[in-house]
Amino acid sequence: MNVNQEELKLILKEGENYSTEFKENLSKLDREIVAFANSSGGRVFLGIDDKNNVKGIKITNRLKSNVNDIARNCDPSINIKLDSVKYNEKEILIVNISEGKDKPYQCRAGFFTRIGPNAQKLKRDEILDFIIEANKKTFDSLTTKEFNFGKDFDKEKFLNYLEIASISPVLGRKELLKNLGVFKEYGLTNAGILFFAKDPQKFFPQSVYTAVVYKNVEGTDVVKREEIKGSLFEIVNKVMDFVKFYTKVAYRFTGKPQRENIYEYPLEAIRESVINSVMHKYYLEPGHNNMLAIFPDHIEIEDYWIKPIGFVLEETKFRRNPLITDLFLRIGFGEKIGSGIRRMNEICRQENAPKPEIDAQENYFYVTFKPSYEYLDFVSAERKEKRLIERLVEGLVENQKKILTLVRENPYVSKREMSESIGISTTAIDKNIASLKKKGLLKRIGPAKGGHWEIVKGVK
Repeated sequence: MNVNQEELKLILKEGENYSTEFKENLSKLDREIVAFANSSGGRVFLGIDDKNNVKGIKITNRLKSNVNDIARNCDPSINIKLDSVKYNEKEILIVNISEGKDKPYQCRAGFFTRIGPNAQKLKRDEILDFIIEANKKTFDSLTTKEFNFGKDFDKEKFLNYLEIASISPVLGRKELLKNLGVFKEYGLTNAGILFFAKDPQKFFPQSVYTAVVYKNVEGTDVVKREEIKGSLFEIVNKVMDFVKFYTKVAYRFTGKPQRENIYEYPLEAIRESVINSVMHKYYLEPGHNNMLAIFPDHIEIEDYWIKPIGFVLEETKFRRNPLITDLFLRIGFGEKIGSGIRRMNEICRQENAPKPEIDAQENYFYVTFKPSYEYLDFVSAERKEKRLIERLVEGLVENQKKILTLVRENPYVSKREMSESIGISTTAIDKNIASLKKKGLLKRIGPAKGGHWEIVKGVK
């Protein structure tokens, strides 16, 4: 596919990805060619460094011959197509590599495959797994005959995605989709359908995400259940909205006007797990939805998958749907390469929460999250404080009790707000506050404007 200057400008802005590699010269080019042939194909742009700077390369017959020799010397030989483009008077040689039909391919340095924007060398066990899977097409790279691009493609979803990914829509729609790796000569791939169809579930009902809240730990008493639909990145956001709505948050007042939120669960780690579940789902099985279940004491995410041969938790660089994964990575969704579980563990450590419990079965992948230690400690302290205040207010008149309750809930509450909430005049509020101060139960920290109230908890 020929590339013009406008398209190259867009490619430079996007940078390297699953189907694009920049190289300043021929060094280790064989690894990149093998990696693309072992994956879904791609392009190497010779004359661009890894910081997206166009250095240029002198295109001669000898250079082209050397590149072709590198491809022929791979085992088995790899067919490539060469194109060129000028950018600011500098020449760029484009090496087009199609997905190989005789996988796996190797070069002198070994076997390589494409993982996100990198060529990754395969270890012995990974090579054995790869040989078994080599000639199987990934679900996300296939096309669906029922999809009609004119009727089923959602332009607004696509433009929204481009905006999130910071991709300028200067090229034609199909050219942009080709650059994303989701449009081939025979149509939009399944990955493209799951992201950009008006109704993805019309073609893949198994992409629905079930979210449920249980009243009991046994999971038999359902409080709320939703079948969440939309594109895959919309589904992730909707699932997280569900989690935020049906889990708790406490508020800590720090002496500043902005209060600190303490969430019951490590939301970023849960988000990472939800993203992983839609990226690595086994979509070829139509009868199973992914599920997020909120129990009284934990959250469980259930992902339907097929366990890879030789899978080792936290070690295996696993990509069941590489195109879907790449589309997520472009918009900042998901983990760095091979670090999803480690990333969740690190988020939980930072948020003072237990590490997620992982159960990787043959057909189901479970991730269980427990409430954060900080949230549990804060709630316990809040309960103690509430009991202490209840003891402090014994013998006070009703309005003084109400004032202390309002202060406990919001130390920045104003006298006017107290007046409106309790239903008495600000003069009466002043008298009651004076009485509370005299009894040593309440004091003012800072000026009248910008300060806050503090209940003196040490007074018996």
